[in-house]
Amino acid sequence: MNFILNILKSLVFGVVQGVTEWLPISSTGHLILMNAFMPLKVFDDPEMNTAFFDMYKVVIQFGSILAVLVLYWKKLWPFRADVKERQKKNILRLWLMIIVATIPAGIAGLLLDDLVDSVLSSAVVIALALIIYGVLFIWMENKERVEKIRTTGNITIKDAFLVGCFQMLALIPGTSRSGSTILGASLLGFARPCAAEFSFFMAIPVMLGASLLKIFKMGISLNVTAVFVLLVGMVSAFAVSVLVIRNLMAYIRKHDFKIFGVYRIILGIIVLIFVAMGVIA
Repeated sequence: MNFILNILKSLVFGVVQGVTEWLPISSTGHLILMNAFMPLKVFDDPEMNTAFFDMYKVVIQFGSILAVLVLYWKKLWPFRADVKERQKKNILRLWLMIIVATIPAGIAGLLLDDLVDSVLSSAVVIALALIIYGVLFIWMENKERVEKIRTTGNITIKDAFLVGCFQMLALIPGTSRSGSTILGASLLGFARPCAAEFSFFMAIPVMLGASLLKIFKMGISLNVTAVFVLLVGMVSAFAVSVLVIRNLMAYIRKHDFKIFGVYRIILGIIVLIFVAMGVIA
């Protein structure tokens, strides 16, 4: 019974991960809040369950990474037989921009990973981050926009590095990796579709590196239940991510990000109310 219950929980977690990873509303924040109401219990030892969830909420993102690779395979893989030399150079240049953008968050993640898990992964921090960035998104959309960068091919090394610096803010649960990068890119003059697309691409090395770091640092042997729970979460995250990415790109070509800002503020206020009532620790 516990096995089936954990599988069902992981299926739901994967759906939420697939939706929230690409929308600027914080996937990690949602997963942490969900685990407070419906915790995964794959071990008898509570400390083992805590360690497992710290790993799970990061590694489950691997399913979302695969969705990006599948959807943007032609744009990201330069060694296909049908790729011309000029296209190959453009794709390799894009990867250079992605790597440059990854450096700030990669370094910060290695240095601050334990601090994030032990100190910042609290409901109050998540709620405040949701509200603050919600206000920032509404402010950003109300200010006059100057779109200087319309495609990923126009991104310079300086642009990539600065967006990467914004990505460091996503280490704070509730901030949102896509939210911080899209906000930063928009402030730097990226068009909305370009900001979202580059945010997708930046996720590949960041999520992969974070997943490997968590698996390495976990230091426990996964039982059969834990393996199945993790796989179910990744598969459902992959399937939902494919749908969300396709629809998000269509949405932001015609709409702005205000609705996500409003959602963040409302959710943040609800979380603070739950904390005040003692529903969430």
